Amino acid sequence: MTHRVINFNAGPATLPLSVLEKTRDELLDFEGTGMSLLEHSHRGAAYAAVHAEAKSLLKELLSIPDDYHVLFMQGGASAQFALVAMNLLDGGSADYAVTGTWSKKALAEAKVLGGGRVAFDASAGGGGFTRVPKQEELDLDPKARYLHITTNNTVAGTQYHYIPKSDAPLVADMSSDILSRSLDVSKFGIIYAGAQKNLGPAGVTIVIIKDSLVGEGNAALPKIFRYRTIVDGDSLQNTGPTFPIYMVRNVLQWVKANGGAAGMEQRNKAKAALLYATIDGNADFFRCPIELESRSLMNVVFRLPTEDLEKQFIAEAAKNELMGIKGHRSVGGIRCSIYNAMEPSSIEKLVGFMKDFAAKNG
Repeated sequence: MTHRVINFNAGPATLPLSVLEKTRDELLDFEGTGMSLLEHSHRGAAYAAVHAEAKSLLKELLSIPDDYHVLFMQGGASAQFALVAMNLLDGGSADYAVTGTWSKKALAEAKVLGGGRVAFDASAGGGGFTRVPKQEELDLDPKARYLHITTNNTVAGTQYHYIPKSDAPLVADMSSDILSRSLDVSKFGIIYAGAQKNLGPAGVTIVIIKDSLVGEGNAALPKIFRYRTIVDGDSLQNTGPTFPIYMVRNVLQWVKANGGAAGMEQRNKAKAALLYATIDGNADFFRCPIELESRSLMNVVFRLPTEDLEKQFIAEAAKNELMGIKGHRSVGGIRCSIYNAMEPSSIEKLVGFMKDFAAKNG
C-alpha cells in the first residue's frame, strides 16, 4: 500500500488518487504504443487524441459556448497578467479590482503598459485583503477595455460568490477555483487559470477566450505573444506541455465521473461548511478574519490566539499527517486548501484534530 499524507498545500496541490494511479499505470506504455506519453510527438496521433479530449471535456464540463476558444499555454497565470494587457489594452486603459496578491500583480503588469486603473482596492484603509467588493463598490470607467478580477484569492482566503457586471469584457484569473462550481462562461470575455490547483499539475495554463476578443492580434507584438497565434495553431504552434495537458485530461475525466461542475460544487460547499463550522463553533480559540460573504470555499484561513500556538498547531498537524497548512508567508496564520480533489474524509480528520487541539490548549 502506497503511503499517502493529507495534502493541504495551496498549489501545486493534491490530485485525485485514482488519477495518479491511472497515470502511473500508463507511464511506461501509453495505450499499447510502447512509449510513454512523455515521449510522444505533440504532432502524433496518440497525443492529438489526448489534446482533443482535454479540450472537449473542458467545453462540456464548463458548458463553454461555441464562440469561445480553449487554449493550452505556458508561463502560468503570471504570464497572462502581461498577455491579457498586451493583447487587449491597445493604447487604452482597463479596470482592476484588487483583492489580493495576484490581482495586485496583474494590475502592476497592466501599469507597465500604461493602462492599469484601480476600480477597487480591498486593502484601502489598512485593513488587509479580507473581502471582495460588492457590485456597487466597483468604480468602473465606461471607456475601460476590460474589467479584471481574481475570482478566488489563495493567499487572502476570499472569493467572489457572484459575477461582477461591467459594460466592458470581464477578464478573470480563475486559477484557484476553476471548475469548482457551476459557471456561466458567457458572462466572461477571458478566463485563465494555472492548472496546478484544481485541474492538474503545474506547467500548463488554461485560457478560455471569446472569439471577438481574439481579433487579428496586435501587430506590434511578437507573434508568439498574440492570442490569435495560439488560436490558429490549436495550442500546437510549438511544442506545448504535453504531459501536463494529459494530466489535465485525466483530472477532467475524474471530474466528469464525479458529477461534473455541479458535483464539485456540492462537494466543495459541504467540505467548506464543515471546516468553517468548526472554526466558528470554537470562536474563543479559532478566528477567521474574512468577511462572512467573502469566505473562500477553496482556501480556508484562520488564526489561533497566539503565533506560538499556531506554530505548535502546524507541528502537531504534521505529526498527524495533515500537511501544508501553514499560512502564506505574507500573512501568517493557518491556511487549508481544500480544492476539488480533497476528500471529505480528510476534512473530517482535520476538524477532529482541530477540536482536540483546541480542547487541550484553549
